[in-house]
Amino acid sequence: MNLTLKDNMTKIAEFCKKNLAAVIMIPVTAALITAAGILFRQSPLRILPLYVSLFVLMLQAKANRTASLIGSFNCILYTFVYIRLGLYAFAATCALVSGPLQMVTFILWSRRKYGQSTYFRKMSVRWRIITAAIFIVSFFAVYFVLDMLGSSHQFIDDLASMLGTLNTVLLMLAFIEYTWLMIPAGIITIVMHITTVPEVPGQVTYVIFSVYSLICVIMQFFRVRQLYAKQQEELSAADQVRKEESPQTVAAGR
Repeated sequence: MNLTLKDNMTKIAEFCKKNLAAVIMIPVTAALITAAGILFRQSPLRILPLYVSLFVLMLQAKANRTASLIGSFNCILYTFVYIRLGLYAFAATCALVSGPLQMVTFILWSRRKYGQSTYFRKMSVRWRIITAAIFIVSFFAVYFVLDMLGSSHQFIDDLASMLGTLNTVLLMLAFIEYTWLMIPAGIITIVMHITTVPEVPGQVTYVIFSVYSLICVIMQFFRVRQLYAKQQEELSAADQVRKEESPQTVAAGR
């Protein structure tokens, strides 16, 4: 009995050591969000998606494919929240783009498993140019629509939502370039929520969450780069082995 208890305590200690960031950041951020929610008398429904996202973002920080599965369902909650805030671009993005694409991401990543993650790749120069052109056209098209709808803070709403959409697509296809775009997108999101605080003081909860999100994004940047480098080394080693075996196979055939 004592041995079992000791083993369990050892496992818990090892888990905490391996997941130190999560053990510290999640409860601290949750406490801050809860305090802000109570202070500004926010509805539990309004901040509920944030609690779920704390775990999703920490999984994403480790490039864990399960994050996309959980995130796809959490988008339903976010859609209602953004509609109440008057951020229509974000609401539409969550319901029509982010949610479905995160589910597709989980499926695609599961087909190309690499541990708890997936195999990453780089975009060609041609596709980078095409992607940039599509992004610019989409940005101005959405900006025009938001102007007609009278969206609050339409420029930053548009920019943040379009960057989020682009990141989601690149993430779905496991293009490593998404890691570069997530950092400026995270900064822009923080600015967007800060600008809404004077009008909606309760947005402080989303400012807190956005800072947490940016930290996770930075962690994810280094984790994905590390995984990609390791994958390239393994692929190079496998190619080298095949090259060395080819002459031997030919000789054996003779």
